[in-house]
Amino acid sequence: MAKDDDSTPPPPPPPSSPEFHPALTMTNIKNSIPLTLDYEKVQYSNWVELFENHVCAYDVLDHIDSNTPRPSNISDILWNRLDAIVKQWIYGTISKDLLETILGRKSTAKETWDRLKDIFQDNKSTRVVYLETQLNAVHLDGFQNVTAFCQHLKSLADQLANVDQPISDQKLVLRLVAGLNITDFDTVATMIAQTDLLPSFNTA
Repeated sequence: MAKDDDSTPPPPPPPSSPEFHPALTMTNIKNSIPLTLDYEKVQYSNWVELFENHVCAYDVLDHIDSNTPRPSNISDILWNRLDAIVKQWIYGTISKDLLETILGRKSTAKETWDRLKDIFQDNKSTRVVYLETQLNAVHLDGFQNVTAFCQHLKSLADQLANVDQPISDQKLVLRLVAGLNITDFDTVATMIAQTDLLPSFNTA
């Protein structure tokens, strides 16, 4: 009589899902979107650019954009899973204060996306006045170096564009020149201001 074998073979692995999507492979959203959106820095336009580029690359733009049709070859189960992933991406790239503000039980990614949009595009007139005041008051002596000064100018311009008040590249160059209020840069400021055709902001 054969001796009983107490060893039980492990169960076979579950069958792999027939549905695959590239968004399922994303493990660290911060690699693609290094910015953290918050109230203070108000990097909304920059954050949107990175986020929209990311969801487009991973073929889930329909989860935040009403004009992008939902793919017909994706099941409801997979679509809902992808929607949760897109929400995770949003949650993982915003500040804690914003997260607590926009969290909503059973919300879709689109509803979450729209809440953020409403926060940063609400009270546009008040925001425009504030940003233009900041832009006109900024000077080089308030920054550690020229690079930080130029980055702040660009950030203010981006924020104005985000509330539908874009400023021209020429005006941004003039603000750059006006803000060079340190003697060491008098010659450079004069050279830029006196050119027949102002250079681009990046060149200046």
